[in-house]
Amino acid sequence: MNTAQLSIRQYIKAKDGNRPHLLDQAFAPDAILDMVVHTGSISFPPHVEGLGPIGDVLVRRFGQTFENVYTFCLGHPPEPQAKTFQCKWLVGMSDKHSGEARVGCGLYEWQFSPESGLVQRLTITIEHMKTLPETDLHCIMEWLSHLDYPWCRPEMLVSNAPDIDSLEEVIQYVTANIPTCSSPVDGSSLSQ
Repeated sequence: MNTAQLSIRQYIKAKDGNRPHLLDQAFAPDAILDMVVHTGSISFPPHVEGLGPIGDVLVRRFGQTFENVYTFCLGHPPEPQAKTFQCKWLVGMSDKHSGEARVGCGLYEWQFSPESGLVQRLTITIEHMKTLPETDLHCIMEWLSHLDYPWCRPEMLVSNAPDIDSLEEVIQYVTANIPTCSSPVDGSSLSQ
């Protein structure tokens, strides 16, 4: 049986490494993906059902456009038997065609199957997705490649962030005073 942490880790390995075959180690076959996009700089379908279609959206099509992908879950991992979990996330990557850098952030809301530990439902909220010129790609990749991966404390992420004005909204979001992660345990909520 999977743990919540292992399911999340396999999702990130699948997405960031363009390895759709790993998704069956993360998602239940009948999993549901909901996307809430608050920016016009990237688009996803709002609702997807089933492992195959989720793989198409989150890995195959994504991998056709982006490379050098680093996705970070901010805060501490969930408890092994967590039924639900939420955490902020940050992603950095490069566009295969233009060479531009992208840095985005938002919120993951996970629901896990109590029987298998696999993801039953994932809601991804995209708050910001910044496009930076190709000249900024090197410093973005230097920053991201030296962070703890895939679980990173927000303060570590921010302390090493490049001084680029267009990242200001992203940095403000990841440090905002809302829970960076929480996992209900016995009906209570833990916040980091």
